[in-house]
Order: sequence, then C-alpha cells, then structure tokens
Amino acid sequence: MLQLEKSAITKPAKSAIALGSNLGDSYAILEAAIQTLAQTSGITLQAQSSWYKTAPIGPPQPDYLNGCALLQVQLTPQELLEVVLRIEKQFGRVRRERWGPRTLDIDLLLFDDLIIETPNLQIPHPHMRERAFVLIPLAEIAPDWIDPVSGLAIAQLVKRLDCSDVNRL
Repeated sequence: MLQLEKSAITKPAKSAIALGSNLGDSYAILEAAIQTLAQTSGITLQAQSSWYKTAPIGPPQPDYLNGCALLQVQLTPQELLEVVLRIEKQFGRVRRERWGPRTLDIDLLLFDDLIIETPNLQIPHPHMRERAFVLIPLAEIAPDWIDPVSGLAIAQLVKRLDCSDVNRL
C-alpha cells in the first residue's frame, strides 16, 4: 500500500488511462475529453489509441466506444484522479448504477510502475488484466509496458483474453 504526497512527485511520471462512453455522441465526447486532458496543466498527451466499439459489461445498455491514452504528468496519482473525475463530471457523468451506461468514464490504469491501494484509488486498475476493451487499445500504444502486479507486458496480457467483442472503428 502506497500513498504519495505532492512533494513526492519530483519528475514527470508516465500514466495510462482508459476512456469509454456509450451515451450521447460518444465519439465527440471522447475526442473532446482527450483534448481537455491535453490542455490541462501538469498533463502532456503522449499517445492516443484508436477507438474501439465494444460490448458492454453489466446491465443491458448500448455498446461502448473505448480507447486509451498515455500521459506524462507532473501530478500525484491522487491529483490525476481528481482531474479525471472533474472531466467526467464536465461531460455529464452521473453515477447511478455500477457498470451502468455513461457519457464518459475515465479510469487510471497505470502510473509508472507503482502499485497503489487507497480507499478511493487502486493502481494498476484492479480489473484491467481481465478486460479486452482496455488491453487492446492499451497494447496499441504501450505493448511493452510491464504490469507491476503480474510482471507481464501489456501485449502478453492481451493474448490471454477473448478479444472477439472489441472492434476498431
């Protein structure tokens, strides 16, 4: 378990995020969210995956558009979480039911090689290793990034999953 204070981040960190949407104009929302992140102080957009149409998990709902981005950040993991939560809210995110439909979902997947477990933040994302809709776009832009929990590269993790419901736009 690791908790970082702002002063602990002295050099830029690398972070991977996942983005998804299945309400409204998902493509426009995701593109605008990426631009908002890129224009946020302390964040530099380094890479963006393609968008993928994916089957939903959870209650009956429309298909998702999903993708990933690599960021260079001069923020702590907690500060980055606060930024993405504000951006979700800015794009109309309302939390009604677990795994329900949403205008925008942004998850922190990886932050350098840290393993963090706090009441409101787990890095690496606890479900990323079992979700093709996360790993396929992440492998597109960071195939060699090593998951600090499993010790496997993202490209290796993808090979363990059924990827049939994830289709590039």
